[in-house]
Amino acid sequence: MTRLAEQNVPPPADQARDFLAGLLLLTAQGDHQAFSEFYLRTSRQVTGLVQRVIIDRELSAEVVQEIYIVVWQDAAKYRPDTGTPMAWLMTIAHRRAVDKVRANQSSRNRDHRWATTAPNAYDGVLDAVAEKMDARILIASLACLSDLQRESIVLAYFGSLTYREISVKLCVPLPTVKSRIRGGLQKLRTQLEAV
Repeated sequence: MTRLAEQNVPPPADQARDFLAGLLLLTAQGDHQAFSEFYLRTSRQVTGLVQRVIIDRELSAEVVQEIYIVVWQDAAKYRPDTGTPMAWLMTIAHRRAVDKVRANQSSRNRDHRWATTAPNAYDGVLDAVAEKMDARILIASLACLSDLQRESIVLAYFGSLTYREISVKLCVPLPTVKSRIRGGLQKLRTQLEAV
């Protein structure tokens, strides 16, 4: 590391590109200290860009973490002749942030389409349970579900947790929780209609 890096003083503007490029070169060789220095010198700009694209602070923090994982893994792919280290980094950051926004929007659109095409799936299942089943039949019906589906449905309907709370409790992504519940309810509905 240079004396500037040890003193945590940013290099003059004309040397910044070469300094960051050197840090990337060392990072590509597995140098954790160089990676930490690169992170310290660039994370504020990356976080600012990501937050402008994503808005949600929690989700932005996740994306920033993903970006620096990419930097660690792909530092050797940086080519100084194609642009500055900051341009390379900000391109990665922008693409990741936009991809996250698109993925979230796509998930919301899928959920909305499903909700509008099957508006009674939740109410129908609960009504069928209330009208047709006693506790033994309900337990038998839940047995047709996978353990993951059953756990998610029990937390949602009997534990009164929101999808987000279930996601946190089970340490799984929110779309996974939604898929488990949706698939489980479809199986449960089929099971209950047969009774």
